[in-house]
Amino acid sequence: MKQFDVIIVGGGPIGIACGLAAKTKGLSYVILEKGPIVNSLFYYPVNMQFFSSSEKLEIDGIPFISNEAKPKRNEALEYYRRIVTSNQLDIQLFEKVENVEKRDGRFTVISNKNSYSASNVIIATGFYDLPNRMNVPGENLPKTSHYYDDPHFYANQKLVVVGASNSAIDAALECWRKGAEVSLIIRGSEVGQRVKYWVRPDIINRIEEGSIKAYYNTTIQEIRETEILIDTPEGPVTLENDFVLALTGYKPNFAFLKKLGIELSDDEKKLPQYNPETMETNVDGLYLAGVICGGMETHKWFIENSRIHAKIIMNAILHENSKIVEA
Repeated sequence: MKQFDVIIVGGGPIGIACGLAAKTKGLSYVILEKGPIVNSLFYYPVNMQFFSSSEKLEIDGIPFISNEAKPKRNEALEYYRRIVTSNQLDIQLFEKVENVEKRDGRFTVISNKNSYSASNVIIATGFYDLPNRMNVPGENLPKTSHYYDDPHFYANQKLVVVGASNSAIDAALECWRKGAEVSLIIRGSEVGQRVKYWVRPDIINRIEEGSIKAYYNTTIQEIRETEILIDTPEGPVTLENDFVLALTGYKPNFAFLKKLGIELSDDEKKLPQYNPETMETNVDGLYLAGVICGGMETHKWFIENSRIHAKIIMNAILHENSKIVEA
C-alpha cells in the first residue's frame, strides 16, 4: 500500500493548489481525480466565460494570461493542465475514491484502482457532480439533461431551459442564437440577481422583445416525449417540446461526507463542520478545501476566495507534525 503525508481527493483547481502547496512544503502527497484534470471544468459548457477575471483564478502566483479579462473554459483548461504538467504534480486521473477509513491514527483511502495510506486527507471534490433534481415524471427521459454542452445540438429544436442562474441564462441565450426556439421556465419572479452583469440585460431584452418566452413563478409538472406540462400562475400550460435542459443547480455529495464522519448542520444549508483557521473537520486529520465548504450555499465559495485553503491546510498539517515531533 502506497503511503503519503497527504492524500487529496479531487483534482480541480483547489485540489491542484493543495498539491502545489504540499510539494512546496516538502510533504509527500497524491491527488486522486475521478476524471480528467479539472474534471468539473471539463464538463462546463464549451463557450462558458468565467465571472472572475484571470488573475483571480490564478493559483500559487502562477500567471494566468487570457485573451480577455475574463477567461473562457478552454483557456482555464489549458492553464490548469500546464500547471499540473510543468510542476510534475502527482495526480492519478480516472481514479474514483470509493471509501476512506481511519484506524490507529491513519487513513486508508480505497479507489477503484488502488489503496493508499496517509496521515491526512483533504476533500476538495466541489459540488458539480450531483444535480438538483426536479423530481417530476419524465425527468429521466433521454430528452432531458442536467448538463449543457454545445448550443449547436439544439439548433431548430423546441427547447425548454429550466432555471434562472448563470448556467440557465447562458444556455438560453446561446441556444436561441443558434436557432433554437427557447422557452425559459423560472420558479421565481425574475431572472436571478447573481447572473453575470453583462449577460442579465441581454436576457431581459430578449424576453421583452419576445425572442425568448419566459414563464415566471412556474414549475414543470411533467415531461413527455413531445411536450411538457407546466404549472403557471394562470394555470396549467402544455408546450410542444423536443429537449429539456434542467439547469437547476448542483450540490455536494453529502452522503460521501457523512460516510467519512463529517458532521453537517441540521438545517437546509447542510454546512459541513470545520475549523476555518485550519480547515480541519470534526475528524482529526480530515480537511475540507474549496467550494464544498459551503454545503448547499454553493454561491459562497469560488476558486478566487478558496484557493487560500491550500496554504492554510498545509500550515496546519506542518504545525501538527511539529507537535508530534516535540512530543
